[in-house]
Amino acid sequence: MNDTQQAVQLLQQQVQKSVIGQELVVERLIIALLASGNVLLEGLPGTAKTRSVKALAKAMEVSLGRIQFTPDLLPSDVTGTEVYHSDGGHELLKFQPGPLFNNLVLADEINRAPAKVQSALLEAMEERQVTVAGKTYPMSPLFMVLATQNPIEQEGTYPLPEAQMDRFLMKVTIDYPEDEAELAIIRLVRGEEGAPPVRFETIDADVITQAREQIQKVTVAEVVERYMVALVMATRKPELYSSDLQRWISIGSSPRASIALDRCARAHAWLRGRTHVTPEDVRAIAMDVLAHRIHSSFDAQAEGVDARQIVEALIQQVAVA
Repeated sequence: MNDTQQAVQLLQQQVQKSVIGQELVVERLIIALLASGNVLLEGLPGTAKTRSVKALAKAMEVSLGRIQFTPDLLPSDVTGTEVYHSDGGHELLKFQPGPLFNNLVLADEINRAPAKVQSALLEAMEERQVTVAGKTYPMSPLFMVLATQNPIEQEGTYPLPEAQMDRFLMKVTIDYPEDEAELAIIRLVRGEEGAPPVRFETIDADVITQAREQIQKVTVAEVVERYMVALVMATRKPELYSSDLQRWISIGSSPRASIALDRCARAHAWLRGRTHVTPEDVRAIAMDVLAHRIHSSFDAQAEGVDARQIVEALIQQVAVA
């Protein structure tokens, strides 16, 4: 294991110290960061969604922009806008960057914002740039959107459209912690009361750039490539695998799913010190990559089958050729 891998593992460990009982979530955030993608975190209140993002930014000492989405938010509140300035008799319009112009951007409760504001994120997430008044402003190379949403209390919310859901590299579902983790959380928060801020052993953000360059060199055998394609094609042609899948899947995953599987599987393998991807790497990240890209049918909803259960069935039925 080289120095860059050790540094990224240190980053993961530092975040886990602040976010107890959510090791898988922290790993997914690291993978998305290494794969240069955006993440949607879905979980009930109090499951450390916001805390995870803050801890990640603190451990890297990078800028964090937080947007608390509300129904009255405007697109310019997110992207920024041109502001009138008068300097020495010269009048001009100067661009005032919004919270999107940070390394990490926490989009809190994204489904509470109206469609115009949600769509304002699309160009930034996909193109890594923002256009205001005809001028284009590039984002930071480390730019990453980490959005959160609450699966309950849907009254007055604006569900994300399929086009925007597809732009998230992964959707991570966060569950409540186990008994021992809950006890550790109580002790951690109690220890933070009145105490000086916890000092993180930080890593240089340049390490992420070096890690991304190394991940590009991780090899993927053709048999593994075909396995990733088979998983995605099974969502589009479920009748080839089982009558249950045919009933449950209304619309399959887009080509972005194949790209995301490849990028996340290579990052997953690299984190474990390997220079090649195995089918186990693909299966490890398939749930978070595919579930939000599958549209369940009415039959699936009637039978109480959600997208994650469909992905589990896919993993069981699609074999490595």
